[in-house]
Amino acid sequence: MAHTHSHDHAGHDHGGAGHVHGAADKKRVLIAACLTAGFMVAEALGGLFTGSLALLADAGHMLADAIALGLAWYAFHLAGRPATGQLTYGFGRVKTLVAYTNGIAIFVIALWIVYEAWGRLQTPAPVLGGPMLVVAILGLLVNIGSFLVLHGGDRESLNMRGAILHVLGDLLGSAAAIVAAVVILVTGWTPIDPILSVLVSLLILSTAWSLMRAAAHVLLEGVPPTLDRDLIARDLETAIQGVREVHHMHVWSIDGASNMATLHACLDEGVDAHRAVSAIKKRLASEHGISHATVEPEFGQCADEADDHDHEHDAAAHHGHYH
Repeated sequence: MAHTHSHDHAGHDHGGAGHVHGAADKKRVLIAACLTAGFMVAEALGGLFTGSLALLADAGHMLADAIALGLAWYAFHLAGRPATGQLTYGFGRVKTLVAYTNGIAIFVIALWIVYEAWGRLQTPAPVLGGPMLVVAILGLLVNIGSFLVLHGGDRESLNMRGAILHVLGDLLGSAAAIVAAVVILVTGWTPIDPILSVLVSLLILSTAWSLMRAAAHVLLEGVPPTLDRDLIARDLETAIQGVREVHHMHVWSIDGASNMATLHACLDEGVDAHRAVSAIKKRLASEHGISHATVEPEFGQCADEADDHDHEHDAAAHHGHYH
């Protein structure tokens, strides 16, 4: 049985357009972090002065968001470092970890706002509508600026999606504060302040849940949503001459953008293994967007199925794998 391992390290290329895009996104996140942190203090003081929960809620969002955007910037900074002997895939997954952490932070903030709003509804407090409106409008302008800066970035990146989500939450919070201030000025009905705060929190929670699910899928090394492992295996068997069967195939992503795969390719007798492996890698890259692949060519029996005992043990340990 001929066994060779072939590795394609294209997935570890940190140069080219991807690196340039990452550097631009890094600058965008830093600008948004500075804008958010700068206005957060003014909005918190405005919330305390006016007695507005909507402003305090938005300031709370902006505080967490300034920290989250700072972490997102640091994640981009780490991602640019080369791989090491211990971290052989580099630091690309740090961005996904930050995205997941951002989702958790949004949940905590939103639940706190709901709790505070319930207390305000039980015991209404006076709110100064005029100053509240001024602060809310200024906050909206700052958040629109941050959103526009981030909106031009790579929205396929989970880290950028997390950053945009935080700023979008701030933007909605400022808009809600403006509406609440106008209602209070016109009608004097202060319960609108906590009600709109809860509404914004619920809207943000649904988006945060989507972000967390996407990040968790990457961290669990699930198959990217745009790919179908079984269809890819069938495609290789059909398109590559001499490939009899593809099994033990795994497809995953390091950061939600760079896709990778490992697989065993059972070849017909007499087939040139090097040519078959090269053809498989080219097919994976050109047709399926998988830039890094490890292919093990086989003739005859699979090494992992050398005897029935080992095969049964392997099947029990890897019941989710394609055989």
